[in-house]
Amino acid sequence: MKRRESRSGIYFLPNLFTTASLFAAFYSIVASMHSQYELSIIAIFVGMIADGLDGRIARMTNTETAFGAEYDSLADMVTFGMAPALLFYSWTLNQFGKVGWLIAFIYTAAVALRLARFNTQLETADKRYFQGLSSTLGAALMASFAWVCYQSHLPKSLIAVAAAGLTLMTAILMVSNIRYNSFKEVDLKGKIPFLHVLVIVVLFVAIAADPSLVLFTASFIYAASGPTQTLFAIQRVRRQRKVRRKEDD
Repeated sequence: MKRRESRSGIYFLPNLFTTASLFAAFYSIVASMHSQYELSIIAIFVGMIADGLDGRIARMTNTETAFGAEYDSLADMVTFGMAPALLFYSWTLNQFGKVGWLIAFIYTAAVALRLARFNTQLETADKRYFQGLSSTLGAALMASFAWVCYQSHLPKSLIAVAAAGLTLMTAILMVSNIRYNSFKEVDLKGKIPFLHVLVIVVLFVAIAADPSLVLFTASFIYAASGPTQTLFAIQRVRRQRKVRRKEDD
């Protein structure tokens, strides 16, 4: 949420949604402690929805404050950092002993670093892109992966190795300088083609049919889009350099 000081007190509505996100994250942690992993996963996604609404409501109602921005960032640390990390550790990473909780901590630290960098670059960063995978999408990738695996019948040892690899990969992507599309330039108030409405309807139907698989697929595709675009950009620059060298020769 954009930082703008208010004279006294805090605005109720946007901070209510931030509190709801924080409550969902706390509930997720408690559920993980009691091995109720599916409830923990769903709570993380509920927290994401609440977090996505608080900033939009603040902008719509012109109630953006510095307090709201700080509160939102602190809540994000719990929702997208602590809750997914503790979910993974309690669910499968504990099989690795000390290494397991160290992997979970690396993810938590990466979220903290990602949020700190985002907050310090808020006024200067290109709004069209994120620098590194956003903590929201990182948590979505983690939670949806856990959801898919929890509903599968794969060997626990295989799931543990895959979970450890995904946790480290997500942490690296969040603190990297890889650019991701933010989609903030999308005009939600303007008109859209009828075909786009049909695609949205199909997407909702797919999520309702198999939410875990659809959410994981979408999160994985987005997480992979940054490195893929970076590789294409590097190849394009190399081709341009080769063309310039040939022209100089």
